[in-house]
Amino acid sequence: MRILHTITTVNPAVGGPVEAVRQLASVLLSDGHQVEVASVDAPEDDHAKDFPLPVHPLGPGTRPYWYNARFVPWLRENAGNYDAVIVNGLWEYHSFAVRRALRHSSTPYFVFTHGMLDPWFKRKYPLKHLKKCMYWPWGEHPVLRDARAVLFTCEEERVLARRSFWLYRCNEVVVTLGTASPTGDSEAQARAFLGRFPHLRGKRLALFMGRIHPKKGCDLAIEAFAKVLAKDPCWHLVIAGPDQVGWQAELSPLTEQLRVADRVTWTGMIKGHEKWGAFRASEIFVLPSHTENFGFVVAEALACAVPTLISDKVNIWREVERDGAGLVAPDDLAGTASLLLQWSNLSEAERNAMRRRAKECFLNRFEVRKAASALINALSSN
Repeated sequence: MRILHTITTVNPAVGGPVEAVRQLASVLLSDGHQVEVASVDAPEDDHAKDFPLPVHPLGPGTRPYWYNARFVPWLRENAGNYDAVIVNGLWEYHSFAVRRALRHSSTPYFVFTHGMLDPWFKRKYPLKHLKKCMYWPWGEHPVLRDARAVLFTCEEERVLARRSFWLYRCNEVVVTLGTASPTGDSEAQARAFLGRFPHLRGKRLALFMGRIHPKKGCDLAIEAFAKVLAKDPCWHLVIAGPDQVGWQAELSPLTEQLRVADRVTWTGMIKGHEKWGAFRASEIFVLPSHTENFGFVVAEALACAVPTLISDKVNIWREVERDGAGLVAPDDLAGTASLLLQWSNLSEAERNAMRRRAKECFLNRFEVRKAASALINALSSN
């Protein structure tokens, strides 16, 4: 198939949607499919130049909606070059533009919502939700209604999406997402990470990896660590990821207040061998998110046989719990603390068994080839 992904930006710092495009394309290209991307990145943006797929950077777009006058004409002119167009994400101009350009075209379009209809946003940001309610009937609702299919990465996401807006109708299809098995020498990767952060050698590491954002529950990870694990001087908390909203400036004083500042390491965004090395060097992965559509980092931790301690707002929590690949609790301090306490109380034999099950869970559910196959099936049969 000839597939075009549309997305606001291919900057990897934005997280899941970009990673989904990259991971799925890695398999689809090897299977002989053609995959390209249209974005509102500026042609001179390094992340557009370096992205491992052909990118049509039609920007720059105008914030905050990322409007770009070239998007619709370009889509109309080039739609015939593709068998399917996939919209990645909502609430920005590219989704509206795809419907406007293709609604009367013979080229079908599909929508990955990437968790952007989760009702958590409705509760957390009621004023923003009010604005979205005014836009929804003539903006995003027609985008979903007229799509050949709206793609959800798990059953939990599909169910939650129905709860955000009263006007809701679309052809729902549950596919999945996945990630590739890590390659390279695991010991060398761990050395690369520990070589950059030598003070972590010999420590028992609890790893948080993801954007430093209130929805990710970074504060809960810090507070639970201080409450449960800080009593043992061998434990250290690693927080790895980009600070997109300036929240670290608030969280750092929290570590001082809780007297764990010297037990928390902020790595910033890490990539490649250092990223995999962080997983390899860690004993547990902790993600107490308040909302998480899929959680690529959860799948990556499982791929490295690292047990995942996650909240029940990470949409794949049922799969993780069912496979015994980690521990699950509510997304509050009591729940996050209970995850760390449960892990501390396990015997070494029980921990090793959970490590084995983590790897099995990844191979059985979240290896990217399964996700790519499900996507092609959805595009072909709808």
